[in-house]
Amino acid sequence: MNWISNYVRPKINSLFSRREVPENLWTKCPECGTMLFHRELADNLNVCTTCDHHMAITPRARFAALFDGGVFHEIAVTEPLPDPLQFRDQKRYPDRLRAAQRETGEKGAMLVAEGEMGRTPIVAAAQDFSFMAGSMGMQVGNAIIAGAQRAVKLKRPFVLFSAAGGARMQEGILSLMQMPRSTIAVQMLKEAGLPYIVVLTHPTTGGVTASYAMLGDVQIAEPNALICFAGPRVIEQTIREKLPEGFQRAEYLLDHGMLDRVTHRKAMKDELVTILRMLTGQPPAVKGELPSPPEPAEPDAAPEQSSAPEPAPKGDAKA
Repeated sequence: MNWISNYVRPKINSLFSRREVPENLWTKCPECGTMLFHRELADNLNVCTTCDHHMAITPRARFAALFDGGVFHEIAVTEPLPDPLQFRDQKRYPDRLRAAQRETGEKGAMLVAEGEMGRTPIVAAAQDFSFMAGSMGMQVGNAIIAGAQRAVKLKRPFVLFSAAGGARMQEGILSLMQMPRSTIAVQMLKEAGLPYIVVLTHPTTGGVTASYAMLGDVQIAEPNALICFAGPRVIEQTIREKLPEGFQRAEYLLDHGMLDRVTHRKAMKDELVTILRMLTGQPPAVKGELPSPPEPAEPDAAPEQSSAPEPAPKGDAKA
């Protein structure tokens, strides 16, 4: 027996085999390259703990941090036609939709919900960039209309978080028609005298920027978010010039008057509560409530008198 070529493999795999580490335990920051543990990243609202880079966050995770106690009620959205143009490129459009729904667990690119934020009742909508790049299709238009109608019915402010790569080419002109539809929904809010706040996140581009994302009463953006209609690479190729540093980023737009605020994600809830309560004429929010004082104890009831006669004193007894 040749001990070099013929050998018995060890049977205790727990000692000699390599343990497989799940791939979703660590996330690499695209800005600074730091490896972030998934729990630490989730606790920090998907913001890098090293460089403060704001990564993408799902609408449900955002709402869990936004609403009081993470409690919110989803608003039903009318489902559009699955494939109105019978579009096909490398894949059929229904196949792409089903793949996006499996990956995200959502029916569409926008989620609408209602709840309380700092004891302030609101209706909120958020786009999911991981669902076909958050592209604006008929489902997004239906979601904005459903949220606006619900806000008007309940007389609540409407807060929208935008994150999109533009219109959805698989729906063609029907996707572009969501621009005037969403504009009419915003007009409904204005006619009802309700605040409409837009929070622009990275990235917000294309027809979304050209419609409902720029119609808010107050425009807020997350740090370093790309906000534009055409991307910087397209503009450079068109005008054949080098663009300024930070062009089309949130801080650049704030300096040039296109935004009202640039707010960190962890401070977004307090910022929104302050603005909404000011616009609706409500007193400042109470961040910490003292326990209610104990109720005063009821006085003891008077003892019941006995019907039996009391015994006579000993001195009065007769001989």
